[in-house]
Order: sequence, then C-alpha cells, then structure tokens
Amino acid sequence: MADQQEEEDLRLALRMSMQSSPPDPKRSKPEEAENSAMTMTPEEPRRLQCELLAAAAEKRILTAAKSVPASGSPLKSDSGGDLGTKDMETEAKEVNLGNELSEEEAYQLFFMVFGSSVSKDILAQWSNQGIRFSPDPETSMILVQHEGGPCGVLAAIQAFVLKHLLFFPDELVKAAQSMPQNLSSRRFSKNQYVASNDFAVFTENAKIRALVESMAEILFLCGNNKRAVIATLSSIGNGIGGSDDNLKDVIIAQALESLSIESASDLHKILRVDTYTTPASASKRLEAMIPIFQSRMGALLFLISALLSRGMDSVQADRDDPSFPLVTAPFGHASQEIVNLLLCGQAVPNVFDGRMDLGGGMFLKGVAANVEVGFLTLLESLNFCKVGQNLKCPKWPIWVVGSESHYTVLFALDTAVQDENELEERESHIRKAFDAQDQSGGGGFISVEGFHQVLGETNIILPSEKLDGLCSSGFIVWSEFWQVILDLDKSLGGLKDSTGQMGQKVFDLYHFNGIAKSDLNGSYSSSRGETPIQRPRLTKLRVSVPPRWTPEEFMTDVALPTGSSGTESSSTAAIPEPCQHAPLVDCIRTRWPRAVCNWVGEPPSIV
Repeated sequence: MADQQEEEDLRLALRMSMQSSPPDPKRSKPEEAENSAMTMTPEEPRRLQCELLAAAAEKRILTAAKSVPASGSPLKSDSGGDLGTKDMETEAKEVNLGNELSEEEAYQLFFMVFGSSVSKDILAQWSNQGIRFSPDPETSMILVQHEGGPCGVLAAIQAFVLKHLLFFPDELVKAAQSMPQNLSSRRFSKNQYVASNDFAVFTENAKIRALVESMAEILFLCGNNKRAVIATLSSIGNGIGGSDDNLKDVIIAQALESLSIESASDLHKILRVDTYTTPASASKRLEAMIPIFQSRMGALLFLISALLSRGMDSVQADRDDPSFPLVTAPFGHASQEIVNLLLCGQAVPNVFDGRMDLGGGMFLKGVAANVEVGFLTLLESLNFCKVGQNLKCPKWPIWVVGSESHYTVLFALDTAVQDENELEERESHIRKAFDAQDQSGGGGFISVEGFHQVLGETNIILPSEKLDGLCSSGFIVWSEFWQVILDLDKSLGGLKDSTGQMGQKVFDLYHFNGIAKSDLNGSYSSSRGETPIQRPRLTKLRVSVPPRWTPEEFMTDVALPTGSSGTESSSTAAIPEPCQHAPLVDCIRTRWPRAVCNWVGEPPSIV
C-alpha cells in the first residue's frame, strides 16, 4: 500500500513539474478533499508541489543508489537480461543507461581516442565533421567530407549505406519496428543480383532511412549484436524530439554555438549516452537524433557510440598495443583499429584472417570472420601488409579502400563480380591454405614443414624434381609455388587448363571519394561570376580480368573491349581501348590479380 502511495506521489510530482501552474492537490478521500477545499490557502498548492518533488527526487536517488552496479558488474536491460561484461569477450567498463559519462570514463575515452598530447588542429578536425549527404544530384548518395581525419568513419558508414540503398531498396520503406533482430544476417539468395545504376533515384527519405539502418547495424555489430550505445549532446538530450526541422536546427545551432572539445573535461560535460537492446529502439533513437549526427559533431559522436557499444576495456583488449591513441598523429587520421571496429565489430589492428602466432604466447590479432562490406588497401600492393579473405571477399561487393592518408569506397552493382569459376575456387583454396602457414606477416613464404601440410590439405601431387626445386632453399615462396601450380595438370591438383575455358571477366566498378572538390563544369552563376560547385568525386571503371593462364609477357597489351556489356565476356575482336593506371588500380589488383582498368575523365583519386 505504501509503495502504491509513493508511485501516485511520483506521478503527481511529474505532472506538476511539467505544468506552468500546479494542478489541484491529490484527493485521497471525499471528506478530506472537502475539508481541504475549505481550509486551503493560496500558498498551499505550491508548498505541496515542492514537497512532492522533493520526495520524488529523494526516492529516485535512493533507487539509483541501490541499482547502480559495482565496478565491472554487468548492467541489466529492461527485460532483465545482462548487457554488461559477461556478454563481451573481455571484461569491459560500461556506462549507465541514459546517464552522462563519469569523469573517469570520460578521461579513459578521451585518452584512448586522442592520447595525452593531441593538437588543437586534430580536435578541430574531429569536432567539425557531420554525417551529411552531398547536395549535388549526381553524387547525392555520397557522404561529404570537409575536414581531414574522420574519413575512416565516414567511409565505413558510406559502405553500409550503399549496401542498404543498392541491395535492400525495398526494405527502406519499412518502419524501424519491423527490422529483424540481427541486421547483419539479412541478404538475398546466392543468385546473381544487379542493383540500379541510377543513383539520382533515391529520395531523401530513402537515404536517411539507409543511414539510420546502417548506423544501427554498425553499433549492434560493435555491441556483439546485443546492444547499441548512442552518444549525443547533453545540452540537447531529448530536446529536439517532435520538433519541426527549423526548430531542430535552431536548437542544435544554439547548443553548438560555444561548444568545443579541448580536453577530457570538455568531453565529460557535453556527452549523454543511452543504451538500447533492440535494433528497433536504437533505430528510433537514431532517427530522432539524425540532425545531431548531421551537425559538425556527428562523426565524433558516432565514433564514440561505436567505442562505447563495444566497451572501452574490450576495445583496448582487441588492440595489439593499446598505449597508442586510436586517432593517429600528426594528421589525425582514423587508425586501422577504428576502421576494423566499424567493419567487423572488433578494434583489431591487422587486416589478415584470424590470429598470427608469434610463439612464446605472443600473437597478433586479425579479422576473425567474414564481413558484410570489405576492405582493400594500397599498402598491400606495396607489400606492407596482406589483406585476408574475410575482408577481401565480403558478403556484398563493397569495399572501403585505404591509402597512406585517406579512406574511400569502391563498389559494384552486380554481385556476380565476386563469383568464382571452378579453377578460381581452386586457387582460392590453395592460397588460403598457404596463407595459414605463412608466419611472415604476409611476406609470401612458408617453411618446408608447412609446405608439406599445404600439399596434403589441397591434394596437390608434385613430381619429385619440382618438389625438390621448391624446397631446396629451406623455404617456399608463393610466387614460385604459383608458377609450378599453373604448369601442373589438373589431374595432379594444378591449374593447367589448355582448353582456355576460364574466360575473361569484364565488369564495372564505381569509386566514391567523399572529399568535396571544386567542379567548374558544374558551376552556377552568381553576381560575381561563375562559382564552382563543391562536390564529391564519383568514377565509373570498366575492369577486365584476363584468364589466369594468360602468360605474363602478353599482359602489357591486354586492353578492355569497347562496348562490351555484362559481367563476363570472352570477346577479343573489338577494338581495344588504351589501358589506364592510377593508385586505385593497384588496390583493385590485390582483389583481382592482373586486372586492367579503364575510365572516362580524370583518374580516380584515393587521396
């Protein structure tokens, strides 16, 4: 009975606190109400309101003190399930539902992201990048980057947005409540699917819906498909809910007018975090907060959301060396850990598959499983690393592309670009077995003992003279092994195919660079003359992948057939177009060896 009375008091206090004038005092019995009406003074309603508010506040404080978990203990969801550390791979320090970060959490977060000696320029870069689509009709599905640094965050979000826009267009009209529990499990059948190349057809609502679903999918991926933590500004909170667009802009502009982040203390003052246990609830919150993520704080808030969804201690455990900041000096670029966190849900620093055992109980961490959208890097073409099959062959033909200083996005409309014929599947199987024995960090050589294991796993029978030749130096190099496999008959497990039935693949790829660039061709007139439009860069590439048996000496003359269509073609009679080269081509060749690319206009830029 006492509990019921307290609940009634709380409800009345809440109603009274939200009204400009107090309501009539609560009446528990008719006779008491009558006596109260006769003796009530003008000050009585206000006094009763204050007493009820004070009682309500005291009850909330006592309840919170009882419900706050001890340090390191798991939080509980609305349904009673654990949201905390036992669901994560390692014990992670979590944040309370709907609260501001504690000072300790804010300092841990700030130094994990920026380190102890971050420059004001880097902080400014990350505090002035929103998550916004290009206003240019031709590139309206591209997220625009104006500041250097956060491109890794924008490119990862862009990749997921493309997945939803291109391959799930019909689902974008569905309400957030109908979204399935596991967003990453949705995909079409394995049959070929070709998306539309009319990028201007997507409405603003469809793009925002794709952005919301992409952000929710990434956050739940980071949260082990159990939760998403969404970070927003404490100065706004729920203040924009239900407001029209103009009022939202005014509220956000006022909140950001004097807001800056120069220290962990500033981060502690401005952040508010909420945890959600279903995609529907997270999507609803993200959709309401889209104007905040579009503001200049958007990219940083989303990065923080992803880190908190994973759990700060879990993020540090993912890394090989957690002493370095996630945002790298001196230019403030997003590290590989940030990109991997957004693509695979773990902040691992490497791009190879699984873990690399260094001996003595030491190992390096790579990507544990196949991903929805993948990753390619120019650094692989320079032999600085080796991207594993988990990132190189994602579920959807979309890749974040890394260079020395920037991240962009490459994608195809046709899912068949990743299909392999019989011999290509055979090669992938052999290469995967070889890489599993490669302890050189992607150097492309293995021990004799490991080589014999590869031969056994792949059912390759080498003549004794070839086996002795490969093993004579004490280690086996992939390029030499590969040449032997090309000359080895299929009956012995090789790839020699004198029939020439492998054919030549021809397909289209598209490349997005989100950095806005002046385009005089798209200029508009003003009183001061023509003003170039600032737009991201979109390039269409025609890619030709020659048969694997094509001798290397003939590759210099291989060119793309003019006017060919479809995903594969064996035609060589057409007049060839000149081969073209750019650093992006080197990235493409890490996925499709010896690919030849062709485009119209300026070369695609990955910087």
